[in-house]
Amino acid sequence: MIHQAGSGHPGGSLSCADILAYLYFREMNLCPEDPYQMNRDRFVLSKGHACPALYAALAMKGYFSADEFKRFRQVGGLLQGHPDVDIPGIEAVSGTLGMGLSQGLGMALGARCLGESFRVYVLLGDGDMNEGSTWEAMMAAAHHRIDNLVAILDANEFQGDGPVAKQMDYGPVADKVLAFRWHFKEIDGHDFDQIGGALAEARSTKGRPTFILAHTVKGKGVSFMERNNAWHGSRGLSDEELAQALSELQGSCE
Repeated sequence: MIHQAGSGHPGGSLSCADILAYLYFREMNLCPEDPYQMNRDRFVLSKGHACPALYAALAMKGYFSADEFKRFRQVGGLLQGHPDVDIPGIEAVSGTLGMGLSQGLGMALGARCLGESFRVYVLLGDGDMNEGSTWEAMMAAAHHRIDNLVAILDANEFQGDGPVAKQMDYGPVADKVLAFRWHFKEIDGHDFDQIGGALAEARSTKGRPTFILAHTVKGKGVSFMERNNAWHGSRGLSDEELAQALSELQGSCE
């Protein structure tokens, strides 16, 4: 998608790809044939710039044709540079960091008001943790004891302009999240067993929302992108870079 469009955010898309794969193919209750079924689980990608990974999952799940990948970020195409609710399977517009957790909280509260049992999953990026609205949502979710809400932090240690440690270090995460009265779990965000274990623990936790700190690698699986923030976004790949990236990713799956 990003190669075709000539721009996008490959680094952060690859860091969360394993988390999205687990959510969409092992965890969430979804019905692509009826995307607005009331009892479906909801997912909000707060770090909206990582939408290529989400679009890939949605297409593989059957929400729309993979032919749409050819029109990513193109005028008249379905798949915009940030998620939009006109796209089947997208629950919330995102891109402005700090909004996703509040949106997810609203959905989770909606389930309570409607007497429904669906769960809500919100994927946060490092930049989300710098926004006051994220912490306001955390405070409100704990106050209302919203236990059908799960926040997952894709902690790849970089933001648009550089390392988190230099931009605005939001740690220590565990101390802060626990102080906000959330259930907390720390995992390797590329380990399916750990992802699955944390999500199972979240389902069994009652009376509190769950926060999963997932340590990830920006550009995971592509040697020249890993931990290289030059690949954060607003750039494409040459034909040679695409060929190497696809070869390395395919090799890691064999």
